[in-house]
Amino acid sequence: MAPRLIVVLLGKQGAGKGTQCASLSQRYNIPHVSTGDILRAAVREGTPLGQQVKSVLDAGELVSDDLVVALVKERFAQADAATGALLDGFPRTLGQATALDVMLGDEPVSICINLDVPTPLVVERLSKRRVCQECGAIYRADDPAGASGTCEKCGGDVIQRADDQPEAIRQRLDAYERDTAPLLDYYSQKNLVVTVNGDQSVEAVGADVARALSDRGLV
Repeated sequence: MAPRLIVVLLGKQGAGKGTQCASLSQRYNIPHVSTGDILRAAVREGTPLGQQVKSVLDAGELVSDDLVVALVKERFAQADAATGALLDGFPRTLGQATALDVMLGDEPVSICINLDVPTPLVVERLSKRRVCQECGAIYRADDPAGASGTCEKCGGDVIQRADDQPEAIRQRLDAYERDTAPLLDYYSQKNLVVTVNGDQSVEAVGADVARALSDRGLV
């Protein structure tokens, strides 16, 4: 049986991690595990962990590393993750990275893809991003769905999230540099990091990511 393929995608908010994960998930038949999606699903489904998340969010607090790790562990236990996962938004901190190593045990992270995009470009992307409140589909402000406010996939409301407003974008990028960027050193020490130029077409970025996986003999 082939080793489980665990791909960590790093990059600033707006670097295109979610877009690439959606494509790679179909290509390699492994799930796109997004922290944001997991949190929303847990709250929506009212699971025990979801109830904890809801109480934290309702109090206006940040979800702790321990709770995020527990949610990811629960997600990894589902059948579709038996052969691997594309991790988007997790790990976000060194504490989460070490917890992930413990969680994976004898099947460690396979590769860390760093999507490198200049800060001015991610600010532009985020300011134009629109998201469906129901299914999480991502659009641009000038897309038909982004302009109309109605999701083409599920009919849900397409909005600009509060954290895609200019001041929130700056705060999120500062948090990335402080909390998440150090993971590049962490995974570099394990010889796992491959940096991909994210300032290309979606197709070109996807081809570079696929090439990185192939060059390492992972697919």
